[in-house]
Amino acid sequence: MPIRIVRLGSPRAPDEGTRIGTVRRPPRGVPKAEFASRDFYDVWFPNLAPSLETMKLGQAAGSDADWKAFTRKYQAEMAQPEAQHALALLATLSAQTNFSVGCYCEDESRCHRSLLRRLLADHGAKIVD
Repeated sequence: MPIRIVRLGSPRAPDEGTRIGTVRRPPRGVPKAEFASRDFYDVWFPNLAPSLETMKLGQAAGSDADWKAFTRKYQAEMAQPEAQHALALLATLSAQTNFSVGCYCEDESRCHRSLLRRLLADHGAKIVD
């Protein structure tokens, strides 16, 4: 019953379970009633998304140095107590139920979900590769 790390809007995997959107903003131009049916997410959980300022830094990262700056800022945000509680909760739930977390970015290696994958693993989460 591990966590899947997914691109929101991509087709769901069999037995994926509840899809959690760890994004700052809902999908543009999509009615709220259609978020789940269009494979975005079932539940919006911006608590694990980068802050607006940090998100913009990540989106503008054109070099490895820029990406490292984004990584440092996002990791600092995720070190805050509220984020730590959320990570611990999801890690604990990963032993009991199927669910997924995700973001819209096409390239996971330049997306906060790559960092979120590591943070969840560090909290003991079971994660599907």
